[in-house]
Amino acid sequence: MRTFTGLLNWPVQLLAIIFLGLTGCETINIYEHHVPIQNQTWSRGSVCAGSFRVTDTLKPHQLYVVVRHTDAYAFSNIWLEVSLKAPGDSFKTQRVNVTLGNDYQGWLGTGMDDIWEVRSLLTGTPKPFNRAGMYEFRIRQIMREDPLKHIMSAGLRVE
Repeated sequence: MRTFTGLLNWPVQLLAIIFLGLTGCETINIYEHHVPIQNQTWSRGSVCAGSFRVTDTLKPHQLYVVVRHTDAYAFSNIWLEVSLKAPGDSFKTQRVNVTLGNDYQGWLGTGMDDIWEVRSLLTGTPKPFNRAGMYEFRIRQIMREDPLKHIMSAGLRVE
């Protein structure tokens, strides 16, 4: 006599797979803000700024600086001064050398026609924010050439 226990279990197995698939998905909270550069000409005195809210102080986050430029940009990198201010604190500043391209690969990042976007990691490993509340950021270019041409926008990404 043949049993059908294997056939009777397939709906239970299918439901278990669907349940595990749905509960295994995690929402990725992302903040990304780009500040457009007027006439694609970024002077040293011009600061790209923004703010974002942090509610979860336990979950680690990655910080990226994001730069958009055109094919006509004259350098393979850009030096930036990136400042971040926690609620009730002062700005903490770091200098960042963002590689935009090289001789072997050309422009790095993602591109469409003559526009390129590069995300550069600011933190080595994901880190939690110490305080909940509004965080502020400022980004300014610190290249020798002033103004710096063919930069379309700069911003910050938190994920």
